[in-house]
Amino acid sequence: MVKIGIIGASGYTGQELVRVLARHPKVEITSVTSERFAGAAIADIFPSLKGLIDLRLSELSVQRIAGESDFIFAALPHGTSMGVVKECIKAGKKVVDLSADFRLKDPDLYERWYGKHSCPDLLQEAIYGLPELYRDEIKGGQLVANPGCYPTGAILALAPLLEQGMISPVGIIIDAKSGVSGAGRNPSMTNLFGEVAEGLKAYGVAKHRHAPEMEQELSSRAGKQIHILFVPHLIPINRGLLSTIYARTNGELSTEQAYGVLRRRYGKEPFVRLCSPGAFPATMEVRGSNYCDLGVMVDERSGQLIVISAIDNLVKGASGQAVQNMNIMCGFPETMGLEQIPLAP
Repeated sequence: MVKIGIIGASGYTGQELVRVLARHPKVEITSVTSERFAGAAIADIFPSLKGLIDLRLSELSVQRIAGESDFIFAALPHGTSMGVVKECIKAGKKVVDLSADFRLKDPDLYERWYGKHSCPDLLQEAIYGLPELYRDEIKGGQLVANPGCYPTGAILALAPLLEQGMISPVGIIIDAKSGVSGAGRNPSMTNLFGEVAEGLKAYGVAKHRHAPEMEQELSSRAGKQIHILFVPHLIPINRGLLSTIYARTNGELSTEQAYGVLRRRYGKEPFVRLCSPGAFPATMEVRGSNYCDLGVMVDERSGQLIVISAIDNLVKGASGQAVQNMNIMCGFPETMGLEQIPLAP
């Protein structure tokens, strides 16, 4: 059994990690940390976990958690994670980091969007943890940077089409909508029920921190620099993320041809599902699962391609994908512990 430590286990992504890993047949959760709830039983903080895990949250000590764990998940805020992760790497542990601290390869780019990076030497060493694109690199990695939720849905939708030159790298628009859990568990005025319920609003318009992450990975797929227009929205649901993406086609392209590109690229992927041509995904159809559902259509009148992706922002958009990466890094079957059927009505 692989012993697992979860740093920052009292947030939503930490809770999801415990939920998924508690039923994983090849791992044992041995350490969970939380500065805010240190000393409390994690099942008291998250009653849904009662009977599944009997551990108390502790204050963070890298030396202690490294001694108790073979593999570590870091679910800390951006800027806080990097120093802790560096110490875990020094201790010889494999790490999946769920923050943005190791996703961007350029330290200057990180500084413009997040602030000063204390260990830029690890940026080039970290593997971007999107298994459908970097599976071979993840296998041999010690540090994997788990992608953001918005980038996961957008990159999976666009990467094959850019690789095949089917769409223009100019003028890509990503209109995405996420449930409230994407903002994290710490209370704020913008996340209160009265502020969110029965409403819909855009935020971070053309300045969201996930934009450079998308541009980095999509530029790599296209072989040229890409600048996207990204507008995220907050919608009054707990979990789920739907991205509607618009791109110009390069010449004549039919819906069937675009669908064929996605099918050839993802036909054998365990967690990417394609809707039939002309059909589109919905957040409820992936809720609680590690699936990314994709639908594609070409509007021949305008010469625009539309790709729609749906994921659960806490699973494929965060903790489920982190476990998928762990499975690859540890040599387990990639789907192990992630076979949950979506919680559709």
